[in-house]
Parts: sequence; structure tokens; C-alpha cells
Amino acid sequence: MTVELKGVIMNTSLMKELADVAKDVALQQGILMRIQETPNSSELVTYAPFTLFPTPVPKAVFLQALAVQTHYNTLVDKISQDPDFLEEALASTIAVDDFTGRLFRIHQQILKEGRSQSIVLGLNRSDYMLDQRNNGLSSLKQIEINTFAASFGGLSSRTPDVHRQILKMAGRLEESQRILDNDPAAGLARAVAKAWELYGSERAVVMFLVEESQRNIFDQRYIEYELWKRNIPTKRKRFDDVCEKGSLDQDKRLFVDGQEVAVVYFRNGYMPQNYPSEKTWEARLMMERSLAVKCPDISTHLAGTKKVQQVLAKPGVLEKFFPDKPQVVEQIRATFAGLYTLDIGPEGDKTVAMALAAPDQFVLKPQREGGGNNIYGSEICQVLQGVKESTERTAYILMDKIHPAPVQNCLLRRDAPLQISNCLSELGVFGVYVRQGKDTVMNDCVGHLLRTKSSEHSDGGVAAGVAVLDNPLLV
Repeated sequence: MTVELKGVIMNTSLMKELADVAKDVALQQGILMRIQETPNSSELVTYAPFTLFPTPVPKAVFLQALAVQTHYNTLVDKISQDPDFLEEALASTIAVDDFTGRLFRIHQQILKEGRSQSIVLGLNRSDYMLDQRNNGLSSLKQIEINTFAASFGGLSSRTPDVHRQILKMAGRLEESQRILDNDPAAGLARAVAKAWELYGSERAVVMFLVEESQRNIFDQRYIEYELWKRNIPTKRKRFDDVCEKGSLDQDKRLFVDGQEVAVVYFRNGYMPQNYPSEKTWEARLMMERSLAVKCPDISTHLAGTKKVQQVLAKPGVLEKFFPDKPQVVEQIRATFAGLYTLDIGPEGDKTVAMALAAPDQFVLKPQREGGGNNIYGSEICQVLQGVKESTERTAYILMDKIHPAPVQNCLLRRDAPLQISNCLSELGVFGVYVRQGKDTVMNDCVGHLLRTKSSEHSDGGVAAGVAVLDNPLLV
């Protein structure tokens, strides 16, 4: 049997040979995850799932995504400093969404007490898909911006060499040289290091706040190792550790287990289930009140909500944040997909009617992160029919469904058969910024992430077990 993939005619034995080599290279490069059945065992690991071949991405839209990232960094930071905007944008959502409401109350308490720390650290990832137009051209459309625990900066720093090797073995030497170097882990660590340095205590640690069970630990470890290279000490702690062994001194310095914390890097705390008890919420409040630099702080966490994303798409809103920069407004707005409010009133009623009339044209999004939360197709009708007359509908926003062109590829997963699938890809761009008071100390784009999934799946990322890691092949 022969197949054609990426313009390469190959028989199944060659494809199997390439897949076997690719898996070995991935293991050699450290593209690893712990095994699902034993996520706490450091003895059992496998390769993180990835594509056999890189995916073609138009060079123009790729460069567009990189170019707009520093503007998105600035936008997120400006939103986090605008309490009136956040309150107005989230008013309807916090009334019906308990989780967002709870976060907002912490935000209000910090505003009332006054922020303890003037240093702000942002590690963001803006995610896009390429919308295929009728004329065959692709346009870049933002799915969301992640201001909290933006993952895969570590593993995506290791994937380029895998696809370079496979393309060489497939006789595609010229293409192998077009795989870009990519090292988000170093860029993310550089920003954390700058915040640690500005904090000004060599004894203080960078605390990674992590889940009890973490399959994706190696992705985080690469950032830790980059910090250790700079002689910056790191510690991994859980919410329980902060609850039991955390305290503030009279200067609001945060201590956990007797160690001063310079930076809290949240890799946990973005979903309701991350807060199983009142003590967990108290720990989050204590960290927010502390002198430690938070990544993200509570205001930046709220700036990344879906409701804020929808409000930003309204006419005239971006101009408020960039009053003298029409070109920046244009660059950002060009990446917006259609976003619609479900607030109570004529505009929200119009959105409901539009979604019920053509559910396949839209995605219904709750205020949740982590993949696997969005609602599609007939399920949109079920949800909206249940809440259309109720304020409960304001817990969601509606977004135009993006239609990328499918590409054939082979998704390599542990214990999965080797087969060719129609695939869709999502491009993420990592951005970092550090601000001290009114001074922006750093604002950079530090790398990219391509994730690919079978077109049969509507939603879900790598950590959710649906998408796999990939590399862009610029065309």
C-alpha cells in the first residue's frame, strides 16, 4: 500500500520506519509526558504526542501573529490596570458565574487594600486559527489569549529537531532547513528572571504553584532549568503547601515552608476544581496580598476572560486603550473573529436568535480555561434553549466558528495505530512583559507553538488529550 502525504509518495513500511525514528528522536530530545495511568510516577514516561510531519503555514500570517504579540501584551497589561473597565466588562458575568465572581471579589479586595507590589510579570500565549476564505487565502483569527498558565513553552522548544530529522530521512532536505528555531522556554524564563531580579533578594525563590498530579511536568521543568542556569532557585509547591505552611510577615513578604517567595508562577488555579476548599481560596488571597510578584496577578487573570475578549471586539473599545495609535488598533482588530454578547437586552436576544438559527456557524464559550469546555453544533441549541430567558446565559459568549483548511498528517500517540487523518491546526504565540510601576522593562514575543488535532474533534488541547505538538513549515 502507498500513500501520499505532504507531497511525498511513501509506502506504509517507510511511514512506519519514519514514525519509529520520530518517536526515538522525541524521547532523545526530552519531549516527554508522564504516563496517564501513573501520573505521579517519575519512573514511567512516554513521548508527548506529536505529528509525523510539520504542517504548512503561510509565512505572511505567521509573521502577522508574531508582529501583533507585543501589542497584545500591552493591551492585557493596560486592561489589568483599568478597574473601571474590568468592572463594567464583567458585571453581567460575575452575577451568574460563581468562579469568575469569586476571583473578582479578590480583585476588589486587593484594590481596596492597595497593591503591595509594583512589579508586574506577564507570560501570555495568544492562540489563532487560519480562517480559509472563499478565494483560497487564509486570515489569522484569534481563538483566545491565555494570561494564566500558558503551557507548552518547554516542550515546543524541543520539537524542531524531530521534524528536521524526519524531513531529511524522507528526502526533503530543503524543507528540513525551513523548520524554524524556537525556544519559548528560554524567553519565558528570561522574563521570570527579570521579575526575580527586580524583587531584589537573592535568597528568595521562584515558586511554581502546581497541581498535585502533573503529567505535563517536563514542560514546566524546562523553564525551571533555564532559571537554575541563572542561579535563580525554584521550588514546586501545591495549594495545600501554601495553606499549611504559607504566611505573610509584617512587610507582606510571602514565606512558604520558611522560604521567602519572590515570584509566584501560577501553573494551577485557573479552574473551579483547583479550589476544593475555602482554605484554597484563602491561600490565593494571601498570595495576591503579598509582596511576591504574581504571574498572573488577579487583575491580569481577569483580563484573560472570554467576556473581556468579547467586550474588546465592540466598536471603539480598543481605541480607549490605544488612543493615539490607530495602526496598533488596526493590527489587533484584524485578528478578531466575530464575538457577540449574550447579556440580557435586545443585543443579547439577537445573538441568541442568530445562534439558534445557524448553530454550526458559531462556538458557545463559557468563562473556563484548560480546553474541552466549548460548545458546538446542536449542543449550542440545547444549552441556549435552557437559558435563553435567564441571566444564566450571560455566563457565556458567542463567537464565529473559524474554518481552517484541513491538512493530512499522521498523529503519533502512545498505543495508537499509525494512520493518516484530516487535521486542523492552531497557532499559539508566546509573549512576555515585565512592568515596574509605570515603566515597561520588557515586552517581547518569545516563540510559538503549533498544535494539531484530527478534524473529527471540535475542542481540546494537548493536555486534554486531543491535540498533538507540531511545527510550522512556512510556505
